[in-house]
Amino acid sequence: MNAQPNKTANTDLSAQQQSLIKISALTATGNVELLKVELNKGLDSGLAINEIKEALVQLYAYCGFPRSLNAINVFMTVAKEREGKGITDKVGKTIVVENNPKNKYEQGRKVLEELTRAPQSKPAPGFGEFAPRIDAFLKEHLFADIFVSDVLSYQQREMVTIAALASMPGVEGQLQAHINMGKNTGITENQLEQLAMLVETNVNKTQRNTIRKIIGKPLVPVMEKDMMVRISEIEILPEYLEEYKSILRQEAAASIKIEPGVIAIFPMFKQKSPTEVRIIEIYASKAAYQSHLRTPHFQHYKTTTLKMVKTLKLVDMNSLDNETMLEVFSKLK
Repeated sequence: MNAQPNKTANTDLSAQQQSLIKISALTATGNVELLKVELNKGLDSGLAINEIKEALVQLYAYCGFPRSLNAINVFMTVAKEREGKGITDKVGKTIVVENNPKNKYEQGRKVLEELTRAPQSKPAPGFGEFAPRIDAFLKEHLFADIFVSDVLSYQQREMVTIAALASMPGVEGQLQAHINMGKNTGITENQLEQLAMLVETNVNKTQRNTIRKIIGKPLVPVMEKDMMVRISEIEILPEYLEEYKSILRQEAAASIKIEPGVIAIFPMFKQKSPTEVRIIEIYASKAAYQSHLRTPHFQHYKTTTLKMVKTLKLVDMNSLDNETMLEVFSKLK
């Protein structure tokens, strides 16, 4: 059951590796809408069903049971839909649930030594001495029960872990440790840069920079020079107001959830004149805005509300304070 490091001279991420990374990032952030799309792409790229299952199970140790279980439920739906369409996906290696070594702690400790290429004392200094049970869980469950399964290689598991940790704020210490372990399994710096780019595409630039900072690469600007800020001033025909608000609410929610390049779509209406709607729209770049215009949810909004709009005025704005812009809406969390 030992999953051996999978070193490779290839410095580019394969299509399967890219999908595994994106699946992990989307699971960690709870973006189930895009996750469903990426699960299909992953299977199309040749990832085995059991490889994806193993990745989603492993992720519970890094982003919690709720995110892991949600992702597994989405994957169940995807697998059933593909089966219903007559698509036959590769199953992959058999997943073995039982793991009964003589000393499970020692098994996990040796796996961690192989990943870190450093001696691992018992208990782990610091947190392991303070909270022995978490040290036992770490060695006996994560690095024994989970990591010893050969459905995924150590390299694949580290890509899964790095992608998840890079997608979540506040875990830079653990990310640093796993980037070092990933390098020990053969993940190259170029692959880490590509992984960081995938995190940007599926999460945001701030999280991409967590990897770039650790590997000593220049940080990318969080805000593009061509970021778009717009106020849409719309007057709705009274007889369509409630229907319009419902469609707009759905479009705004879908845009924020699905499109990384949509920073904000914040609809409002005047208290004393509810048919007069104002929408604050912020797009990461002009390219993100053009991409937004092509999405099915925007096209649905545009075509179904055309008859409802009495007047429309688009007012493009410039930001006075880009630094404070980074804090927009943060206090509502």
